[in-house]
Amino acid sequence: MKHQLKGIVFDMDNTILRSRIDFQAMKNETYQFLVSKEILPDGYNLDYHTTSTIVEEAIQTNRMTEELLNEMWDIAKKHEVCGMQGADLEPGAVEVLSELKGRYHIAIVTNNSVEAAEIALRDNDIFEYFDFIIGRELMKALKPSPDGYLRVLDEFKHSANEWLSVGDSWIDGKASISAGIRFIAYRSDKEKLKQMKVYPTAELSNLLELISLIEQFEEGPAIR
Repeated sequence: MKHQLKGIVFDMDNTILRSRIDFQAMKNETYQFLVSKEILPDGYNLDYHTTSTIVEEAIQTNRMTEELLNEMWDIAKKHEVCGMQGADLEPGAVEVLSELKGRYHIAIVTNNSVEAAEIALRDNDIFEYFDFIIGRELMKALKPSPDGYLRVLDEFKHSANEWLSVGDSWIDGKASISAGIRFIAYRSDKEKLKQMKVYPTAELSNLLELISLIEQFEEGPAIR
């Protein structure tokens, strides 16, 4: 059964915006903070973690007080605000958003704070393209949890197969696919996707390729 496409949900960092956030430094500092507070044990292999998966493990211990949570999020926010200053758009972002606007709903799901996301989008004059922005405050759990994507579907009262998602990271793919939304990988680390068992519907090396991909989708079952 063919479903008409209703919307596209984008990741933000390194998908729409060419982020300068030092994700490695954010991850390391967050982890060291949690170890120093004896929330998580020392010795994690951080190659298999992102900041969001470390945060989720910390929350699952049920030992995070409100004060500790605030301190932990302050670390992430510091890196986000710093990394978003002067962030440029990914090539083709404005052209793609202009083409999609009015034809489809456009949403963003990001593990960043809503504040950091909105500032970065406004600074680049693309805030108005988006119908819905989900940051971490609006999710029960961060990506790779599907919660943010499920919030998007609930907001627009659509089924998952009426949406596509675009992102650069395995956590985008894992979250999207877990929500039932087809995932399109943009300039992703293919080996990392494979390692994390994330299998995209399609892969893009340039955002402008998304338009023809969507047209193929609308014409028939070109992407499964």
